[in-house]
Amino acid sequence: MLVPDDELTAEAMAADPDAPVGDGAVSLWSLDADGGRAENLLPGWYMPSPVGGPSRHGRGRKRVVYLLVAAFVLINAAGLCSTYGSVVIA
Repeated sequence: MLVPDDELTAEAMAADPDAPVGDGAVSLWSLDADGGRAENLLPGWYMPSPVGGPSRHGRGRKRVVYLLVAAFVLINAAGLCSTYGSVVIA
């Protein structure tokens, strides 16, 4: 059942922020921890679960990334700016 935004807004504005939380209230964090009842709150493509294990990237790809990062750090250390694609004096 979908509730219209204006109705949700009216309920939120009328709610008492200092009201005590009921005994039967369930925390969002406990939903995620006890059996995965919160698994459908966000789609998997939006926030995928982290996967451990060996990297699928080869050494060559990592070297290219390290080289690019080092190049940008050196450009900035030399007082140059590469924000818009061309290297100019900052």
